[in-house]
This record gives sequence, C-alpha cells and structure tokens, in this order.
Amino acid sequence: MVKYNVDESQSVAQQLGVRGIPTLAVYKDGQLLAQQAGMMNSAQFAAFLKQFV
Repeated sequence: MVKYNVDESQSVAQQLGVRGIPTLAVYKDGQLLAQQAGMMNSAQFAAFLKQFV
C-alpha cells in the first residue's frame, strides 16, 4: 500500500489516471485491476478490497 501526495508531482497523477482525490487503485504485476475515486465509508472500503484478497 502506498500513499502519494499528488500535489507534489501532478505528472505522476496524470500518468496513473488519477482524476479525483482520494483515489484508490489496485495493481497486480504492474497492471491496474481496479480504481475507485471519491470518499468511501468503511463498509464500501472493505467491500472494494475484499475483491482482491
């Protein structure tokens, strides 16, 4: 898990397709599996992550 401040380097945000803050992205072997932008409550966050564990 990585936290990145897009205000420090907006070019990285553009490369990764970040269009909203916060954005949660799941990668496996360098490939984007899923991306979710916007706030989530704890149940939504758990449901999103459960897909990948």
